[in-house]
Amino acid sequence: MLIVGSLTRAPNYLEGVLSTHVEVDGSDATSWIGDMIMDSRFHEQAKVIFTDGGAVGGFNVIDLEDLHELTGIPVISVSRDEPDFQGIERALKKHFTDWRSRLELFRTGDVHTVETGHLPIYIKMEGVELNEARRLLKLFTVRGRLPEPVRISHLVASGIVRGESRGKA
Repeated sequence: MLIVGSLTRAPNYLEGVLSTHVEVDGSDATSWIGDMIMDSRFHEQAKVIFTDGGAVGGFNVIDLEDLHELTGIPVISVSRDEPDFQGIERALKKHFTDWRSRLELFRTGDVHTVETGHLPIYIKMEGVELNEARRLLKLFTVRGRLPEPVRISHLVASGIVRGESRGKA
């Protein structure tokens, strides 16, 4: 599955685009995303990593702590919806023998509600304090609820996969 990252200078100047692939429902997202960033010519410019939720490619869960350790860069996971841990647990139990370890990654860290000018967003973070995470979210959010690096990455990825960008980025 294609993963796209965008290096964005605040608030919304696109410096570069990165990509990698992860296994759908695999367990390689953290290492591939870390390698994508660290192998890039942009890695020294990166000051924060925003992820679109806690998993990619279905249930390929991102370990925020490991990603922070791999890169030395603060990580903020952003979601429009409050995590439904009971629903996640039911889905994981149904499809995975290693459901406990995946669920543990989903549950690691506190979920914080961050108010925006619109509906709230929900974040988890590693390597950054809550007040700084809120400041970074405000700095990188131009319109709507999502920070520009997440929005841009979503638009680029959907444009590549579907032939044109669509949906809520």
